Amino acid sequence: MSKVKNWKENLSNKTSYIIIAIVIAVALVGALAYYAYKETRQYITATENKYNMSFFELVDYVQNVETYLAKALISTSPEHGAETLTNVWREASIAQSCLAQLPISSHELENTSKFLNQVSDYSYSLSRKNIDGESLTQDDLNNLKELHTYSVDLENTLNQLSVDLNAGRIKWGELTNKGTNAFATQVSSITSDSFSSLEENFHEYSGLIYDGAFSEHMTSTEKKGITGDDIDEEQAKQKVQDFYGADKIEEITSNGYSENSEISCFDFNVKMKDSDNIASISISKKGGHVIFANYNKEVNTEVISQEEADRIGKEFLENHGYTNMKETYYLKQSGIVTINYAYEQTTASGQSVVMYPDLIKLKVALDDGSVLGIETTGYLNSHTERTIPDNIISKEQAKTNLNKELQIQSENLTVIPTEWKTEVLCWEFKGTVDDNQFLVYINAETGEEEDILVIVNTPEGTLTH
Repeated sequence: MSKVKNWKENLSNKTSYIIIAIVIAVALVGALAYYAYKETRQYITATENKYNMSFFELVDYVQNVETYLAKALISTSPEHGAETLTNVWREASIAQSCLAQLPISSHELENTSKFLNQVSDYSYSLSRKNIDGESLTQDDLNNLKELHTYSVDLENTLNQLSVDLNAGRIKWGELTNKGTNAFATQVSSITSDSFSSLEENFHEYSGLIYDGAFSEHMTSTEKKGITGDDIDEEQAKQKVQDFYGADKIEEITSNGYSENSEISCFDFNVKMKDSDNIASISISKKGGHVIFANYNKEVNTEVISQEEADRIGKEFLENHGYTNMKETYYLKQSGIVTINYAYEQTTASGQSVVMYPDLIKLKVALDDGSVLGIETTGYLNSHTERTIPDNIISKEQAKTNLNKELQIQSENLTVIPTEWKTEVLCWEFKGTVDDNQFLVYINAETGEEEDILVIVNTPEGTLTH
């Protein structure tokens, strides 16, 4: 009996060991499977992120190509045309590089890639012509017009794909299979036989090696718009009370002194009475000027018109010492409109000149007309009374340098900033060509074409780029 009992105990122990071993093995397999799954998911996520980045960069660069092509169509200056066409060449080349990184077989993207390559090559050839001092021929302009039409269609196709990707209707794994429907069907229809007339323009430009609205404020070492003596934190706090109204403030909290910011300033948070929202505001150390202030609130109804918001903003600026400000462009989002105001100077002869560098942005709520925010960086950097020269060309003379197809809607004398942080006095002409709106700037002293902006009208407002 004892032998049988020992045998049963040994068998039971062996069975237990086997069960434990099986449990451990299953656990290890499960852990390894989970680890492999986790690694796979991380790889898939990283890959998706890489494809997303390439795609959205492609969208941005194609948009830039369309914008620069539109500008090239109405440019009359070889110098400015050369710069614009060089930008087309660069942006199209980078767009083609982004396109090559997407997980779609080459034959499905052949027409898109061909289009970008031809835009790049052709714009390069025309830029060289401009650099040599030659003006573009009518055939050149006709070809650019065709390319611009294709670029608009391609941009629309990519924008729709962007919507589908953001909504999850298309994923990159599926796009490999759906590429024919997503790209080839739409893109090939706009690029099929249309390039045959352009092929002869490219044969001598093979094998190229590619190099890689004034709301962006000018900055300068000398802050011309900042006047007055230095103040301390307590004096800055008083400026905050003056700006918002002491009777509306429950508490002011200091966030310290920002010495190394573009304009040295004291920063504060402001708790308003009868509200849980916190406002933020920055006051310059020199002169105690409001550099930035913002107060967020939810706007559920819109009862204030754009014209009324413009008037409210202008009155607000006048009450805070900013006189002769003219509204220029605006953007409306979630019941709040952001309005750009530029300083308007009157010359001795009575001519009004819009000073685009002297820019202030205001946020106005469209439910009650309250001013929620202000940003004065451009104004504080640039504002001063300019000396306007008398020996400038007339509007009529400036018009002779415009594209003949530009249908002029308005004309003004303006000062615009340049990328070299200087200023240029220009005649500004707003007009249309083929349903596209432009702002063309002609140097008021030399008659040369200085800049071209494309106007984009959206339901939210008017933008330039």
